[in-house]
Amino acid sequence: MAETRRVVVIGIGAGHPDHVTLQAIDALRRADVVFVPTKGRAKQDLARVRRDLCDRFLTDRPHRVVEYAVPTRAPAGDDYRGAVDDWHDRLAAIHAGLLRDELRDGECGAYLVWGDPTLYDSLLRILERVRASGLQVACEVVPGISSVQALAAAHGIPLNTIGQSILITTGRKLSAGVPDGIDTIVVMLDDGSALRTVAPDTEIFWGAYVGTPDQILIAGRAGEVIGTIEIVRAEARAAHGWIMDVYLLRRPVPTGS
Repeated sequence: MAETRRVVVIGIGAGHPDHVTLQAIDALRRADVVFVPTKGRAKQDLARVRRDLCDRFLTDRPHRVVEYAVPTRAPAGDDYRGAVDDWHDRLAAIHAGLLRDELRDGECGAYLVWGDPTLYDSLLRILERVRASGLQVACEVVPGISSVQALAAAHGIPLNTIGQSILITTGRKLSAGVPDGIDTIVVMLDDGSALRTVAPDTEIFWGAYVGTPDQILIAGRAGEVIGTIEIVRAEARAAHGWIMDVYLLRRPVPTGS
């Protein structure tokens, strides 16, 4: 019978080392191999944070850190889903090779996922493709603090208004419009263009590098602060070579409500 590869997918929070939960630390300490993605020199800080977590918490047993390059996704054009499917196929092939070649019998591998593994991260879907290819993989998932939670905490606001829903969406979806009846919208994965579609009287709570020493926060009426956010965002991206930002939009309460 073929050996089942054991992996644990660990949410490490939005950037602060104290976001790593006791459950996550316990899971990491069971790992023999930690897989660390690299995305070029511009994003080497993200790989460094993962290595630093290993140095901090994996002190009582030997372990190996295996880095792997993440391929660039092709431009989406008019076929966004097709571009993502192709990218995920290439990633699945990489992960299948890692699990076959780097995990010895009885060993456990770990992936350290920024934020929470279940929210706008594709690793779990990619591991499903690895299973579909015929490799037996047993996967444990440890939740983490997402950038959504970290953003609300940093601004000192509740995510939802009383008795109302929240929509968590992407910049691409926001640009196409949002359903009626939603007064709170959290936007992730925006390249900056969707900010320009926000109505001027909407309240916005924006954050970049949330939870890290480089955290930037801006809040106010969109019509008054969007220009500032765009300038600060561009400057931060130029300084770091990359940017992770997220924002919450709150529609104004009608007069008399």
